[in-house]
Amino acid sequence: MKFLRYLCVGLVLIAFAVAAGTVLPRGHADDIAANSRPILVLKNPIHTDIALPVDAELLARFGFLRNDGLDIDQPGLRYLIIGWGGRSFYTETPTWADLKPMPVLKSFTLDQSVMHVALAGEIPITDAGVTALNISDNGYRSLLGFIEASFTRPQGNPVPLLGKSYGSDDAFFEANGYFNALLGCNTWTAAALRAAGIKTGWWTPLPPLLITSLHLHNDVAAVPAQ
Repeated sequence: MKFLRYLCVGLVLIAFAVAAGTVLPRGHADDIAANSRPILVLKNPIHTDIALPVDAELLARFGFLRNDGLDIDQPGLRYLIIGWGGRSFYTETPTWADLKPMPVLKSFTLDQSVMHVALAGEIPITDAGVTALNISDNGYRSLLGFIEASFTRPQGNPVPLLGKSYGSDDAFFEANGYFNALLGCNTWTAAALRAAGIKTGWWTPLPPLLITSLHLHNDVAAVPAQ
């Protein structure tokens, strides 16, 4: 009986933490001017990425990708998709069919982190896994700065993980910070969005919690794809 009582109390506390982490706002919302920039938040059941529309400024700041085998000058390129996550799970699980026990275990303990950059064409903003946001010019520059600061740069340039990719249009890089399931890829996405002037919940470790908080605390509306 005592065990069941403790279990119930633990479940109630977890439910409260999840609800409070989503409902309580965190960050400062920028005023969005007419010349705002669109970005996309992409989600699957456990992970979120940020998709940045490609333009000359973005390609100039991420020009190092050319040195690491990514063709960022291809005509069909529309987005850079960028995310942060645990090295073991992120690099070894391109699909659910590749799921292994050890990467899952590491995600619940402590793992080194990596950045993932992928090239993409058009992304339909009406898809269920896509949330479109507008950010200010200042927010956009702050977002790029946050993303750049997430890469480890011992010699001034990001360090690629050789032999680690899902295909020819993506690459992994060494990243700053350590990953665990409580402070993982989705809390990194939330922090990046707050740097861009978007409010999030205080603690959003899962994609549905983050997306729900975006709708609760911001004027989330569809924006035209670039």
